[in-house]
Amino acid sequence: LARNSEFAIERTQGDAWAGQVEVLQAALIGLRGRILLEFNIPRMGRRVDAVVLTGPVVFAIEFKVGAHAADRAAIDQVWDYALDLKNFHAGSHTAFVAPILVATQAPARNVAIPTMADDLVFEPIAVGAGDLRQAMDAVLAAARGPDVDLASWEAAPYLPTPTIIEAARALYAQHSVEAIARSDAEAQNLAITSGRIEQIVHDARTKGFKAICFVTGVPGAGKTLVGLNVATRQHEKGATENAVFLSGNGPLVSVLREALTRDEVARRKQLGENARKGKVAESVKAFIQNVHHFRDDALVHPAAPPEHVAVFDEAQRAWNLQQTANFMQRKKGQPGFSQSEPEFLISCMDRHKDWAVVIGLVGGGQEINTGEAGIEAWLEAVRDKFPHWRMFVSSKLTDSEYGDAGKLKQAMSSANCSPEDSLHLGVSMRSFRAENVSHFVKALLDLNTRDARDVLAQLDERYPMRITRSLAAGKAWVREQARGNERYGLVCSSKAMRLKPHAIDVRYNVNPVHWFLNERDDPRSSFFLEDAATEFQVQGLELDWACVTWDADLRATGDAWSYHDFRGDRWVNIHNEANRRYLLNAYRVLLTRARQGMAIVVPPGNDADATRTPGWYDATYEYLKSVGLQELAG
Repeated sequence: LARNSEFAIERTQGDAWAGQVEVLQAALIGLRGRILLEFNIPRMGRRVDAVVLTGPVVFAIEFKVGAHAADRAAIDQVWDYALDLKNFHAGSHTAFVAPILVATQAPARNVAIPTMADDLVFEPIAVGAGDLRQAMDAVLAAARGPDVDLASWEAAPYLPTPTIIEAARALYAQHSVEAIARSDAEAQNLAITSGRIEQIVHDARTKGFKAICFVTGVPGAGKTLVGLNVATRQHEKGATENAVFLSGNGPLVSVLREALTRDEVARRKQLGENARKGKVAESVKAFIQNVHHFRDDALVHPAAPPEHVAVFDEAQRAWNLQQTANFMQRKKGQPGFSQSEPEFLISCMDRHKDWAVVIGLVGGGQEINTGEAGIEAWLEAVRDKFPHWRMFVSSKLTDSEYGDAGKLKQAMSSANCSPEDSLHLGVSMRSFRAENVSHFVKALLDLNTRDARDVLAQLDERYPMRITRSLAAGKAWVREQARGNERYGLVCSSKAMRLKPHAIDVRYNVNPVHWFLNERDDPRSSFFLEDAATEFQVQGLELDWACVTWDADLRATGDAWSYHDFRGDRWVNIHNEANRRYLLNAYRVLLTRARQGMAIVVPPGNDADATRTPGWYDATYEYLKSVGLQELAG
């Protein structure tokens, strides 16, 4: 154990291992099976103290040596390990999985009959050292099924689908994208796409040319993961030219920076280093930047940026010429600015004399704000102003969801443009339980009842969705579904102004760092289900379970949606086509945030309140029922 440890071994660690081995030796007498010590959970960057395979059960056992009692954090930790094995380790998919926490100094007690969920994962059992065997026997008595095939289990692949926060942490700690992401046949294009981008960067560096790449993908397919992988690989110690990950999504940047900083501080302390959070944060800030800060720095400093590789997340959301010029005049004192944001950003990287690579990550149906240019602005900038740049673009870029197909084809008609299938990610990984969630949401928002019903029929067993008129019932349901440290939260549209009677005020500016990263005892965290985050705070980030609250801003009216904005004391119709698209996309973002399932709450309205006419809400609720969503009582 000491020889194979990645960390410096203190005497206390050696003593802990000795104590664990002693307890296991006593508890496992007479059992047949296999034991794996310090079993690696790469998605979480942690190790289970012991995995014991015996009979039909996979036991995940965590020790707290010297502890007299089990605390909630420790119980959730071992539960997370069990859930991770069940969800992501192929050998554990059909096995019983039992998490056990051993507080070695806890007093002896009778072990209750363990409770098990439908997916064959037992609830955690907390015991003292002398009761470990009793707990295992209780589980084995409750588990009925074929024995785990020991050789097959050990050889089975681990196929994780990390959240973007987990992925960023693992990549920054210099794990590979192959180690932390699924590698099965359906998702193998993630590694293929990452590899192709790295090859383009290598060719640009060694052959001395400039290139721009556009990666497309369905929501949750891993576009941001590809960008982070490229940036971290270039950013590793010893790389001569660094890379920067740029995003105009302020909440995403803030959450990733804080998550990486906290994780890096903890990792260095575990290695025995004296790590100051402020110092660590500085290096993280250089790696992940807000695209507007990058742009503003380039306005002041005419030299080439230090990075030769720039990854632009959600590239389609960069500003058009009108929005950029307006901003430059109002905020920067530069009237007559003549470049769109894509053109200016490419010009910054073009300052390099030798080589440069720009990587644009492109989502479809994600535009939620005024002045977003779409991907054609990037293509037109290269065609008209930077013809010496080579373009490597996803072969799916001309699909209608990415913009005006005619304009895109025209912009891609130049000889320096190479369409490639390898630059498209076609399988959503946000939900490891059901990859068709994005297809369901698209059909739902397209008012395609038949397709929505057909897709839903394939989803419900693995990705439960419920509808209700009661916010309390929706909150209770997501709380009940979550296990271990699975994160849940309350979300709604930024135009949902008449949820105030239900104690949801969208004008309150949720801090996404606290909301996404803080623990369940912090009232600012998503766990409290008090502060609702909007599409602007959650885009690009994920929850395990979501409670989506639907207001009268978007109303089903039979064969069309009715779009509304609340102004003053009343709802007004939204006539502008772009603003309608932004509102529909806001709901697309909200309905695709959850990895494991969601409750959709459509409140009942109130006859005494002209701003909450019941019919507006009833029609939407009836539409959701018509596609087959199950109702919650309450």
